[in-house]
Amino acid sequence: MCGRFNMLATPEQLAEAFGLAEASGYKISYNIAPGQKILGIVQPEPNDFRAVFLDWGLVPSWARDSKIGHSLINARAETLGDKPSFKAAYRKRRCLIPATGFYEWQKREGGNQAYHVCREGLGMFAFAGLWEHWAQGGEQLYSCTLVTAPANALMEPVHDRMPVIIAAKHYRIWLDPRQTRQSLDALLAAPDYEGMTLYPVGDRVNNPRHDDRYCLA
Repeated sequence: MCGRFNMLATPEQLAEAFGLAEASGYKISYNIAPGQKILGIVQPEPNDFRAVFLDWGLVPSWARDSKIGHSLINARAETLGDKPSFKAAYRKRRCLIPATGFYEWQKREGGNQAYHVCREGLGMFAFAGLWEHWAQGGEQLYSCTLVTAPANALMEPVHDRMPVIIAAKHYRIWLDPRQTRQSLDALLAAPDYEGMTLYPVGDRVNNPRHDDRYCLA
């Protein structure tokens, strides 16, 4: 799974990486948790990439209660095209979630050990995500989920799942609503973990209220 990440790139770096006209209102964060509003890159029109804020925890358009989002922070790549909660978004509403690192916890006797997973120099990358628009009783919500896949050799000692990272050269393919399921499945089957490394960090990151550089220590 992926239940915590950080985004430390500047707005200028963000705009350059995704070809955005602007990236206003964005602030760096060392400890982003489910339920918070997170930055997503969407493509509402061909070749029109925009940075928007989405609630982390997907709420399908047909849901009766927005609280369903608490249990839909992640979506398994293997079942995206079939599971009712995700199949419509997988077909039409994909997004990229920019990040500079994420955290995962290894189960151990006496307490879990947190790890930080990142690229050298905290280089920016992007998770595969899905987004939805939910409206009911005058309330509107734009939400998202992060796609996960079985762990690779790097992540397997820590956890059996990991977030899917989309290579920069494939950003346009992932966001393009005209893509076939076959081409999308191929991206999910080959997460871009080139240059990624991990190291243990202290337990400060365990508390989502802690949002400072010491989360990386």
